[in-house]
Amino acid sequence: MIVRSLLRRGARVVQDAGRWRLAGTALLLAVALFVAGWDWSRPLGGAGSQREIPTADAERGLYDWRAAAFAPRAEQDRRVLMVVYDDQTLIATRKRSPLDRGLLARALRNMDAMGAKSIGIDILFDQPQDEDQQLIDALRSMRTPVWLGYANFGDNREQIIFEQQQYLDSFLAQVRTDRVRPASIRLETDADNVARSWPRPTQGQPPLLSLAMQPSPLFNDYRGAIRFRKPLRQADGSETPVIPSLQIDLIADPAMAGALAPMVEGRHVLIGGDIVDIDQFETSLSGRQAKSTMIGLEVHGTMLAQLLDGARLPAIPQWALWGAAALVVLAAGLTSLAELRWFWLAPALGVQAGAIIGLPLWLQASGWDTKGLPAAGWGLGWVIAFAAVSAAARAVTSQQRRFAQSALGKYLPRDIAAQILAEPEKLALHGEKRPIYTLFTDLEGFTKLSHAIAPEMVAQLLNRYLDMLSDVVLAHGGTIDKFVGDAVVAFWGAPIARDDDGRKAAQAAYAMWQAGEAFRRDLPPGVPPIGRTRVGLHHGEAIVGNFGGEGRIQYTALGDSMNTAARLESANKPLETSVLVSREAMVLSGLDWWRPMGRVRLRGRATPVDLFEPAPGFAGEEREVLTQALAAFDTEDADARRDALAQLRAVADRHPEDAALANLVYRYEYIGDGGIYGLG
Repeated sequence: MIVRSLLRRGARVVQDAGRWRLAGTALLLAVALFVAGWDWSRPLGGAGSQREIPTADAERGLYDWRAAAFAPRAEQDRRVLMVVYDDQTLIATRKRSPLDRGLLARALRNMDAMGAKSIGIDILFDQPQDEDQQLIDALRSMRTPVWLGYANFGDNREQIIFEQQQYLDSFLAQVRTDRVRPASIRLETDADNVARSWPRPTQGQPPLLSLAMQPSPLFNDYRGAIRFRKPLRQADGSETPVIPSLQIDLIADPAMAGALAPMVEGRHVLIGGDIVDIDQFETSLSGRQAKSTMIGLEVHGTMLAQLLDGARLPAIPQWALWGAAALVVLAAGLTSLAELRWFWLAPALGVQAGAIIGLPLWLQASGWDTKGLPAAGWGLGWVIAFAAVSAAARAVTSQQRRFAQSALGKYLPRDIAAQILAEPEKLALHGEKRPIYTLFTDLEGFTKLSHAIAPEMVAQLLNRYLDMLSDVVLAHGGTIDKFVGDAVVAFWGAPIARDDDGRKAAQAAYAMWQAGEAFRRDLPPGVPPIGRTRVGLHHGEAIVGNFGGEGRIQYTALGDSMNTAARLESANKPLETSVLVSREAMVLSGLDWWRPMGRVRLRGRATPVDLFEPAPGFAGEEREVLTQALAAFDTEDADARRDALAQLRAVADRHPEDAALANLVYRYEYIGDGGIYGLG
C-alpha cells in the first residue's frame, strides 16, 4: 500500500512538474549524489590538482574527531625508540645545521655496540661540517643496518635546494655500504597541513624510512590512514608516551652506554630533531590531546609501529561509497514523497539520521579506514535530495500563491500588509524611483563557523539568527528585501512611505546589532564563538518594484543607495564599529544619540561620506567635543587641526575600552589630503 502510494505520487510529480522543473530536480539529485558519494580526500581535477570538494573542511574535521575518539590506547612500545636532539643540544654543541656530526658519530658507534636492530636517521646531510670525516668513518664501520634520510629536489623544494641535493648525493655516495643506504623521509599533509595518510611514492625516491627499516609486502602499496595511538592513562591520571625517547647526548656518552643498552638492544631506533617550530606536524589527534603537534620523527615511528603490528586498515571500496550515496539520496526522496504525519516523520528522520551519523562511527570503531568517507556529504546530500524532491512535489500539489500573499507573509509589516490587501495596486508590478532608507547587515565569522560544525547545526543557527533579525525589521515597519547567506537586506519607504520611516530605520539598525549580540551570547554548547553583527544604513534614491521574469518575481530595490549601504556595512570592520549610518540617514532620523565617526571615502566610491554611530549611552558633552573637533579638520588652520586632534585624543583617553574611538584618532593622525580617510 505504501509502496503503491509512493509510486503513484512519484509518477504524478514526474508527469506534472514540467520539463524545466524536472531538469532542475534531476540536476539537484545529481549534485546530491555527487556530494554524498565523492571521496573527499581525492582532488576534483585528478592527480596534481589542488581543487577540493566544498565540504572537504567539514569532512576533515569529522574524520579527525572519529580518528581521535576511536584511536587505540597503547602501552609504551618496546620495539621502537626515538633518539632526539633538541634546542638545548644545538646550543650546547653550537651547531645549527642541524646537528654536530661528531656527536652523531659517537652516538652511532655506541648504538651499534648496544645491539640496535636497525637505525633510521631523519636528518638531511645536505651541507658540510668540520666533523664530516668522523661521521663517514662511523657509518662505514656500522654493523647495524642504517638508513639515512633522503629528499629529492624535484618533489621536496620546500626542504632542499639544488646545491644541497648535490652535496647530499655526494655524501651518500661516500658512506653507502651494504649496511648504510638512503631512505625517503618524505611525509604528506592534506590541504589543511595535517598529516593523516601514508605518503605516496614518487619517482626517483628510495623506499620510505619505515618500510626500509622493516620491509613488509603488506604495506608496499598502502596509502591509507596512519593509525595514531593514544597513551594509556595510569591510575594517577598520568600518561606515558607511546613511543619512548632518549636524548642523543646520553646515547653518545660512553659512561651511559651500559645503563642505556637495554633500551636500545633489539629495537628500531629513529634519530631526529625535536626543535621548536621545526618539523612539527598536526595530526588527527591534535585537537584531542594536550600536545597539539607531533614531530616528524614520531610520525615515522607511528608508521613503523603500525607496520610492525600488520595494522593495514581496510579501505572502503569506491562502489560501496557510491552505493551508500544512492541509498541516502533514495531515502531522502522517498521520505519527501511520503508526506508523513509528524508522528511517523519523526521516527523516520531519526532512523535515517542515526544511520548517517552512526555508520561512520561504527566503521571507525571497527578498524576501517574512514578517511575519504563522506560523512558530512551524506547529511548534505540527504538535505539537497529532500529539498529537491520536496520543491518539485509542492509545485505539483499546491496551488499557485499570489505574489502579494508571499510578500505579505514573509517580508512586510502588518500595517503595510493591510493597506496592500485593500489596495493591491500599491504593490506596483513595475519599477519606480523613490527615496528609501536601505539597511545591510552581516554576521562576522559565520562562514568560518559553518566549516567547523555540522550542516544541521549551521542550518538551525542560521534560521534562528535570520528569524531574530527579521522580527526586528518587521517590528520597526521595514520591508525585508532579501537574505544573502547570513546577511539581511531591508528598506523603509516602500512600498508605502511613512513620516517616521527615518526614525524607525535608525532604531532598527541599532536593535539589529543588539539582536546579534543576544544571538552570540546564547549559542548552544559546543558551538565556537561567533563575531558581531555589523549594520550599515543609508538614505537615498533607488528603483523599487517587482523585478524578474514570468513565474519568478521579486519585490526589491536597485541602485546606488543599496550599494552605499552595503559599503557602510563593510566599513565597520576596518573602522572597528558595529553600526554605521550616513549623514543623510542620520539627519532624517530625528534622533539625538549620534556621535560622529569622521569622514571617509568608501571602497569604490569617489564622493566621501560623513559617518555616524548610534551611541545612546555616550555623554552629550562628549558628542559635542567630537563634532567640533572633526569640524576643525575642514579648515586650513594648522593650529586648529592640532588642537582638534588633541581633543580627539583626550576623548579617546577617557574611554580606553572604546576601540572605535581609538580607530577614529588613528585615522585623523594619518589623515589624507582634504581631511578624508580612504578605505581600500
